Amino acid sequence: MPDRAADVEVAPAHTNGSEGRPDIRDTARPKPPSLWGLPGVRPLLIFTVLGFLGFFLTLASLPAAVAMAGTSDDVAGLVTTTFLICTIGTQLVVPRLTRRFGLGRVLIAGSVLLGGPAPLLAVSADLRWVLVISAVRGCGFGILTVLGASLSATLVPPERRGEAIGIYGLAIAVPNLAAVPAGVALASAGHFPWVAFLAAAPLLAIPAAAALGRAAPPADPAPPGDPAPSAAPAPQHAPESARSAIMATLSPATVLLVVTLTGGALLTYLPIVRPTGPTATMAVLAFGLTGALTRWLVGSLADRIGMRLLLPAGSVTAVAGLLVLAGGLDGDTGTALILLGAAVLGCGYGAVQNLTLVASFNRVERANTTTASAIWNAGFDGGTALGAAVVGVGAAAIGTPATFLSFAGLVAITVPLAISSTRMHRR
Repeated sequence: MPDRAADVEVAPAHTNGSEGRPDIRDTARPKPPSLWGLPGVRPLLIFTVLGFLGFFLTLASLPAAVAMAGTSDDVAGLVTTTFLICTIGTQLVVPRLTRRFGLGRVLIAGSVLLGGPAPLLAVSADLRWVLVISAVRGCGFGILTVLGASLSATLVPPERRGEAIGIYGLAIAVPNLAAVPAGVALASAGHFPWVAFLAAAPLLAIPAAAALGRAAPPADPAPPGDPAPSAAPAPQHAPESARSAIMATLSPATVLLVVTLTGGALLTYLPIVRPTGPTATMAVLAFGLTGALTRWLVGSLADRIGMRLLLPAGSVTAVAGLLVLAGGLDGDTGTALILLGAAVLGCGYGAVQNLTLVASFNRVERANTTTASAIWNAGFDGGTALGAAVVGVGAAAIGTPATFLSFAGLVAITVPLAISSTRMHRR
């Protein structure tokens, strides 16, 4: 990779008066502009907050409401499974949808699919009814996640991607921390219809979606035989193929999948093995807070010093958190270790989230960021769903502490892959 300094053009300094001395004021490097003032950034944050608000309100409260209506706990979990399956399936076709229909229309469709059906959840808690609505909403969420992540990179200069993705992560974390407990509290108090109506919040993001459609750069180039919008200009050079972009992003997506597997396991199984007392609630809160803060802060740090050390350090931090957590779960006591392990795991989890997304974008051409985002999001949601499913089987076979130790070993194996993921392919 060429030295960045060699690419910098040094402008001649202006002279100050007859003495010919350089005017230091003219040669001083200007302060980088705030990302908040760039076109499209504020609409993106509005779109993200309102979209994820609709998602997080029902994430935990909807299965609980279905269970309270008489469905068994195991079957009620199909609500989340159905949602995520449709999410992942949609994520994989979002690049094609944006090429065919245009970014603005697809963003608006995502808001409508996620928010529009939500009030219908108040009509009935019948499982079949809820599964159909969850499937539709999952399609909308797939659009929201792929295009939101992609826009967080394409709306800003490449050298500030880490900072922008950190802010984007914070826009997700705020509704997460507020809406999940609020939704559960309302459902537990018998007020789930309020949750259903509030979960229509993505509909309020339609104006922001339209603004993003106008502010965003052109969508991914269409591969041979794929129809493109009639207004799209003819490409001036042969673009990187979608297949090449997918192959380039598989490495960071795999690192992400393994780490999010551990997060899915923690969030799903810790409340089961610690059903009484505040331990599980406090641990989940610690995990969420440290994850959100790390995802936000590590972005700017990566812009300054690069990711070669930071991404593998994130995986190693996750390994450390899992080891401590397993030690706390080995016995009836160990509350302090569980809380510490969850907090440390959250740090690694948040760092890997941010840095694998930056790495994915760095490894493809700028026009293929939607494809990279689709693979990254599929890895994230696939890892979360897989962790939720595998942890119960592992706990039944070898015990909960040993299962989390196995997860630590799995993350450790991917550390070399994390190192190689930081190597740039194309810009």
